[in-house]
Amino acid sequence: MAQLERTGARPWFDEQLQAPVDDSGETPGLMLRVRQLDVVNLTAYDLRDEDDGAILRQMQQAAILRAVYTRYPLRERMIDFWTNHFNIYARKGFGASYKAVDDLTVIRKHALTSFPELLRATAHSPAMLAYLDNQINKHGVANENYARELMELHTLGVHGGYTQKDVQEVARCLTGWTIEDRFLHRKGTFRFDPDAHDDGEKVVLGHVIPAGGDVSDGDHVLDLLAKHPSTARFIAQKLVHYFHGPGATEESTITQIAAVYQQTNGSIPAMLEALLLGAGAHGIAPALLCAPPLLKRPFDFMISGLRGLGADTDGGNGVQDHLAKMGQPLFQWPMPDGYPDKTASWTGSLLARWNFAFALTRDGVPGTSIPLAPLKKSGKPAIDTLFAALLPGADTATLASLRTAFQPHESDPTAVAALILAAPAFQWR
Repeated sequence: MAQLERTGARPWFDEQLQAPVDDSGETPGLMLRVRQLDVVNLTAYDLRDEDDGAILRQMQQAAILRAVYTRYPLRERMIDFWTNHFNIYARKGFGASYKAVDDLTVIRKHALTSFPELLRATAHSPAMLAYLDNQINKHGVANENYARELMELHTLGVHGGYTQKDVQEVARCLTGWTIEDRFLHRKGTFRFDPDAHDDGEKVVLGHVIPAGGDVSDGDHVLDLLAKHPSTARFIAQKLVHYFHGPGATEESTITQIAAVYQQTNGSIPAMLEALLLGAGAHGIAPALLCAPPLLKRPFDFMISGLRGLGADTDGGNGVQDHLAKMGQPLFQWPMPDGYPDKTASWTGSLLARWNFAFALTRDGVPGTSIPLAPLKKSGKPAIDTLFAALLPGADTATLASLRTAFQPHESDPTAVAALILAAPAFQWR
């Protein structure tokens, strides 16, 4: 916040885009914690011998630690976005071991590159191929599962102009895209099997893909989908909803971002620049400043609370158990559409949020603590410090209302911190 006031949003934004694709730019403390985890050091095949529950615990631990301690919150925000856009249920088959590698080499590596580049990486990901059954997609017995979700959820959108025939033809193009399992080969990696490929002529979205093709048939499909105007609009719409939410300028903003997509071949930084930067206060886009509040999903709620209170956390079982009770255990949404972002989907999690708030502020979350003791000794009104830390954008009326409600507890920083985390104002971003 201080940097934005001092330099404006542009220098901060440019710095965020310089985030390395690995953890090398992070603080030594974060790197040390994350690099101790098997999920960032072992291959998918090596991880197959590990218990799925243990792998998922480590994956969640890494995600929580990075989100809490990162120097690059914009990258972490986009990793959350793409993780849900290209959702993979890590409890299916050997999905946990595959998804651990996918998280590093696909989502984290390409989160700030371009959509076509990210799309290609996901299509070659054993985690995605296994989750959507493409390893059994073979000539003569084509499996349409991945082909359908590729168009409906990853690119064109459900109303993007494709037909059932297109689904069938895309599935044929992707026959033979499978996972390496042969002896003396690097198991658990992408493999194209020419013997399983349908090399006949296909027609996808009106484009003829000649007979005699190989792995290039699938690559041709990915290129067609990435360049399609429906994809530009679908990705623009999801990004606008993610950052701006619905509002009076929603349609015009979607049109603007879709145009940026087409002009820049799906550059993610270019779309983010158009969404976030502008002529508003501190160089922020006016549409973003005027956007309606969006309900925080449980992960957003937890991370914003931990960051705002300067928490010391190991990202382990203590916080993960609370996240599961709030309904968002990471990497475990079974459907391919990712965790929902509509407010109605999460109103049932409020009691679990309140329980987390009160446990956190009373040292009741194992492996996590917050520095409230200095507030008790400072002699200054703790409520002002906590309002500034946790509700920096709240309007005067909201703060006055909360101050009145919290007045009986204002001498107790522990109670005030818990009440702010549980308050309606903190549930929104």
